[in-house]
Amino acid sequence: MMKYPLTITSILNRARIYFPRKEVVTRLPGSIHRYSYADLYTRVCRLSNVLSSLGVEKGDRVGVFGWNTYRYLEAYFAAPCMGAVVHTINIRLAPNDLVHIINHAKDKVLLIDEDLLPAIEAIAPRLETVKQFVVMTDDEIASQGLPNAHDYETLMAQASDSYDFPELGEDDPAGLCYTSATTGDPKGVTYSHRGLYLHTLTQCMTDSLSLSERDVILPVVPMFHANTWGVPYTSAFLGATLVLPGPRPDAAAVCNLIQQEKVTISLGVPTIWIGVLDYVARSEGSCDLSSLRSLVSGGSAVPPYMFRAFDDMGIPMTHAYGMTEATPLVTICNYKSHMESWDDDAKMNVRVKQGLPVAGLEIRLVDENGTDLPWDGVNSGELLVRGPWVAGEYLDDERSGDTFIDGWYHTGDVVTVDPEGYVQIVDRAKDMVKSGGEWISSVDLEAAIMAHPAVYEAAVIGIPHDRWQERPLAYVVPTAEHRDSLDRDTVLAHLEDKFARWWLPDDVIFIDEMPKTAVGKFDKKVLRQQYASAAPTAPTTSGGTQ
Repeated sequence: MMKYPLTITSILNRARIYFPRKEVVTRLPGSIHRYSYADLYTRVCRLSNVLSSLGVEKGDRVGVFGWNTYRYLEAYFAAPCMGAVVHTINIRLAPNDLVHIINHAKDKVLLIDEDLLPAIEAIAPRLETVKQFVVMTDDEIASQGLPNAHDYETLMAQASDSYDFPELGEDDPAGLCYTSATTGDPKGVTYSHRGLYLHTLTQCMTDSLSLSERDVILPVVPMFHANTWGVPYTSAFLGATLVLPGPRPDAAAVCNLIQQEKVTISLGVPTIWIGVLDYVARSEGSCDLSSLRSLVSGGSAVPPYMFRAFDDMGIPMTHAYGMTEATPLVTICNYKSHMESWDDDAKMNVRVKQGLPVAGLEIRLVDENGTDLPWDGVNSGELLVRGPWVAGEYLDDERSGDTFIDGWYHTGDVVTVDPEGYVQIVDRAKDMVKSGGEWISSVDLEAAIMAHPAVYEAAVIGIPHDRWQERPLAYVVPTAEHRDSLDRDTVLAHLEDKFARWWLPDDVIFIDEMPKTAVGKFDKKVLRQQYASAAPTAPTTSGGTQ
């Protein structure tokens, strides 16, 4: 066989050669920006020359701090294709975390969206390795707080539109992303050209995301979140039209883009789709999403009511699961052929699962001692994963030894695996509620609470209890029309016929807005902190009996 390195450069070249007229579309404030894959290639060449002129060499890290736009896409290709590493920086991190990951990554150049400048200006004196700052704007930069600052388009206009991309090894580093750690500092995951290329191939499979050249793809998931789930590379590889939602996309912006650009598939976390459902309901039929053939949801479990709501609109929703350490795709939930004849309830029991491991990955289910558990859909244990796009370690981090053991990545997710091989998350190990020695799944409670028509969002945490060790507590955001009418007893009565009495939350706290993590998940760490500050002593009564 030929020794043919699997690199991001070959993905870029394929887009240039075979799909030069297909478009990349970006929503910008007050306008829509369009250009072709041929234009993308030319501008990637220009940016590669720009980065070279700023001192970027092979192996250097180029940080990007921005929204999902065509300029961010240019960095996705320019840095790895010239032999450097694109470091996608979470724009919602706290200042200390930003300082940590930029210094830990040893970023040499930072590309920054203009409206995000204040966050970087505030920490610039603490950045140890950044030599140049480039503001991604059409105008002359207004920053007074950054040394060695340049505006993107001036540099691009001065650069050559041709670049001699080097021969790269497929195991060379191409990307870098940091986990949104719940404890301790964020952990860096380095992606190789080979891992990204193989991950791209698996997204094209019919039983995976089934993406194709005919698709118009809208990734609402941020470009800093686990490679935008790999979608930019897959879109270019296939020549699919790529639609980028731009700065601060809300539900209205997402729905308008779907309607205007005839989007066929969109990807995001469940909180995005909760907002879309609410917007569609308020639009009273004026929002047309009929072009969609699929919505892909990942990041946290999708409750049954959400599947049914989109079913009623004629839009199939697909459950996916992954993590930063796996580039990120691990499972996709598609039916096997013999399941097509099943009734709706049986199918729903499959759809709520995270699905089958995508081709190329292996999984194990183990107990706390590392002993393999049977795939019976009943026994729950930790999910272990390995495969060609799964990381083998964290970047320069001694915590690697606790997570990557004997060639397997220990996910920290508590799951069941049924005899068909479908994975279902029971909970994150840290989010399980241990009451009287028995485990309660916060995921199951949340899904059931959010099925109530008066509930907009719900999250369940464990709180200390002097007798039972922990008890579940529910935080609920009512829908707008039920802000003043939904009460604790209504929520608990809704759960009574679905769970054993000792599973029922001890209390329900109503809040106006659910705190979110930097990637749009419910932030239970904040809820725990809020509870601790409001109720420093453990409750002495229980809403359930063990």
